[in-house]
Amino acid sequence: MVTGDRAALGVVGAGSFGTALAALVGRAGHQVVLWSTTPEVVEEVNREHTNRGRLGDVVLPDAVRATSDPAELAERARLVVMAVSSVEARDRARALGAVVDGRHMLVHAIGALAGPDVARLSQVLHEETPARRLGALAGPALPADLVGGRFAAMVCASPFDEVTREARRLLNLPPAIRLYTSRDLPGVELAASLSGAYTIAFGMADALGMGPGPRAVLVSRVVAEGQRLVAAIGGEARTFTGLAGLGNLLVRTSPGPDDRASGYQFGRALAQSEASGGPPPGGDGEREPEAVRAARVGVRLARRLGQRAPVLDAVARVIDGHARPTQAAAALSDTVAMAE
Repeated sequence: MVTGDRAALGVVGAGSFGTALAALVGRAGHQVVLWSTTPEVVEEVNREHTNRGRLGDVVLPDAVRATSDPAELAERARLVVMAVSSVEARDRARALGAVVDGRHMLVHAIGALAGPDVARLSQVLHEETPARRLGALAGPALPADLVGGRFAAMVCASPFDEVTREARRLLNLPPAIRLYTSRDLPGVELAASLSGAYTIAFGMADALGMGPGPRAVLVSRVVAEGQRLVAAIGGEARTFTGLAGLGNLLVRTSPGPDDRASGYQFGRALAQSEASGGPPPGGDGEREPEAVRAARVGVRLARRLGQRAPVLDAVARVIDGHARPTQAAAALSDTVAMAE
């Protein structure tokens, strides 16, 4: 039974972000239950011979325990953070729906909209679970920063004060992480998804050597485009200029570790493959980055809303093989929008 103030944090997914978040919260003294569908992961986290689990390079404190049973997660945690890919989200939400109830608060940290139906993840959680106190977690908090205890910041968005209050209790952990709050749930969700998609454009631009002037123009156009789209779905336009949108974009397009799964590195690889004449990234069964899915779904959403989205359109044309990076860059530079 969920026990109010002593309830653990639930984390769905043992990927890089979920694991890093669990480690940080556990080090702060809060109990964390991590739900993974991979038995080897559960065994590794709960190893008894060292009394300390490890996932990859992340050492997990004793406060973090893993389970393969979503019912155990629901029993121990009142606030649950879903940190899986958008591809897995609906199936995981459906499994949660069988074990959670109105006492639970569900927050997702998923950087894309859901599939062909262009659904926000809070809508998926609403459809698949009986939980109604929903929210989203987003912002420039890289897994490596969380693991290393370096300063990071996120925003938790929800129309329910109970959600943001519980999120702050468990996740506002200065100096390692500062958690801000917002009531603009649709705006934060879309800003997080769009910012991931736009990192592909910056990866291509940097690999093409466009320089600081054109890069600044691209930033300005992305901000204008993102604000239009956020406002069109009923969010606050300024949300895109906050942590979930512009903040997320800037940190993920800054110099750092070579994360091949990032949208920025995928964009660089696209431009470099054109220059070298080699095959584009994404072949040989390589998993598609979340940013690629975000770009495709973002274009569909823009068309549904009747909104211009030339930057997203350019990215989608390249990733779908309908244009080369240099062609997309040239076409984008010829697109004039007086309002931008």
